[in-house]
Formats: sequence, structure tokens, C-alpha cells
Amino acid sequence: MSGGRGRHSAGLLLYRRTGGTGEGARRTAEGGGRMGEEGLEVLLGHMGGPLWARREAGAWTVPKGEYDPGEPAYEAARREFREELGLPPPDGRAVPLGEVRQRGGKIVTVWAVEGDLDPAAITPGTFAMEWPPRSGRRREFPELDRVAWFSVDRAREVIVTAQAAFLDRLAEHSP
Repeated sequence: MSGGRGRHSAGLLLYRRTGGTGEGARRTAEGGGRMGEEGLEVLLGHMGGPLWARREAGAWTVPKGEYDPGEPAYEAARREFREELGLPPPDGRAVPLGEVRQRGGKIVTVWAVEGDLDPAAITPGTFAMEWPPRSGRRREFPELDRVAWFSVDRAREVIVTAQAAFLDRLAEHSP
């Protein structure tokens, strides 16, 4: 999940409908809120490893990963979902949410798919890094150390800044 110039990642933004019967849903119905946003939750993963351990804002991401230029991006997104969460990607209509360029230069392409899963059921993939720095010891850490469902508004507060555009695009595509 490290950023870098010329790198490409692809991912799936899982979403579910929750009913949206509260105050926010009334505001939306009366024209005071964004259509499609109320009653939606999205699944995000908290980036694993010691560099993210004590962070919340900007430390949550769409489950995604890097792919090679010869691999179709959507196939990579499905592969990465399985690798990062240890679960098969959901079947269903994939809504293309386009791409964003993150601060480090990485281009991220995402599709939204409606589905549901229990965050407790994930078995995250791992990565190795030297830790502590300059210790000569390599340790393994989970790619995502936790996964959770968020309302779209709460997700905007914690997601990697550039990826917030995917939340807006999802709301535009939701009935």
C-alpha cells in the first residue's frame, strides 16, 4: 500500500443500504442533503503496521492494491479484495467510480459493489518491513489491521484524503 510515482492500485468499495430513516434521511428527502448518501454504509480498512497504529484520520482506505500494467484493473481489484480481506469479492454489478491521484503520486481506480460482510470474518494479508527502523529485524504486519462499516459522512472524516472523491461518486450513482 505504499505510494509512489507511476504506481497504480485498484480496489473495490463495498457498500450496503441501511434504511436511512433518521434526521439526515428527512433532510435529504426535503432537499437539504445529497441524494443517495443517507442510508449507505461503506466498508473501509485501517492501514496496518506501526506507522498507522495511532492514526485515524487519513488512515482508512478502500481495500486495494497495486497491479502490473498488463493486468486488467478490475481483475486486480477483485484479486486485491481477496488478498487484503481473505474473503472472496462480492458478485454483483460493479459501478466504476473512476480514479484519483493520491498525494504520493499513486493512481487509484475503484469500483463500488453492493454487498455485506462481517468485519470479524476477515483474514488480512500481511507485509514485511524492517521494524524498528535500522534494527535489521524484519517483522510482518497485517495489510489492514481492522475493517469497519462507516456512514458516508463518517467515512469522509477518516478516509485517505484523495479517496473521499469515491464517496461522492458513490452517492451520485446510488438510487
